[in-house]
Amino acid sequence: MLTILVAGSTILGGCTGIPTEVTPVKNFEVQRYLGEWYEIARLEHSFEKGLCGITANYSLRDDGGLRVLNRGYDPQKREWRKAEGKAYFMKSPEIGYLKVSLFGPFYGSYVIFEVNEADYRYSFVSGADKSYLWLLARAPRVEDEVLARFIKKADMLGFDTAKLIYVEHGARCGGTMLQKDGEKDA
Repeated sequence: MLTILVAGSTILGGCTGIPTEVTPVKNFEVQRYLGEWYEIARLEHSFEKGLCGITANYSLRDDGGLRVLNRGYDPQKREWRKAEGKAYFMKSPEIGYLKVSLFGPFYGSYVIFEVNEADYRYSFVSGADKSYLWLLARAPRVEDEVLARFIKKADMLGFDTAKLIYVEHGARCGGTMLQKDGEKDA
C-alpha cells in the first residue's frame, strides 16, 4: 500500500537513497498525483502481509509536504489497518523523489520511476533498495499492457518480479463488500 507503510522497514532504518539504475521521473506534477491510488502489485513485506484492498491517498499539507494515508483490509480480522504519515520532496517538486515518514522521525525513500504522463493513471514506485516495489493505479485493476510494462521495466532494473504479490480489491478481498472507515462490514 504504499504503501501500507511505504517502505516500513526502510523507514525504520531511515534510508532515503535511490536503488542503482532507478531514475526518478522528471517534470513531476504533484497536483496531478494527489488523491487515491490502488496498490496493484508489490514485493511482499511483513507490514502488508495478508492485506487486501490496499490504497494510498495523498493530499497537500500546509508546510509544503504531502499527507499520506495508507489503508489495507485484513480479511482474517475483518478490520482496516491504517497508517498516516507525511512526505517531502528530496530535491524539488518537479522530481518524483520523496522521503516518507509513517513512524515519527524516521524516513524512507519513495521513488516514482514511471508515471503515465497523459493522465497520471498509473505509477511505478520503489523504496531505497530493490526489495521495495509497487505498481499503483487510479483504479483497482490495470490493463494487461500496463502490468506487462511494469514487470518488464522492473525486471530490467533488477527487481525480483517473480516474487510480486498481486493485490485483491472489492468482493475478492475478504468475500464481502468493503466499507470505508467508520462503517461496519456487510
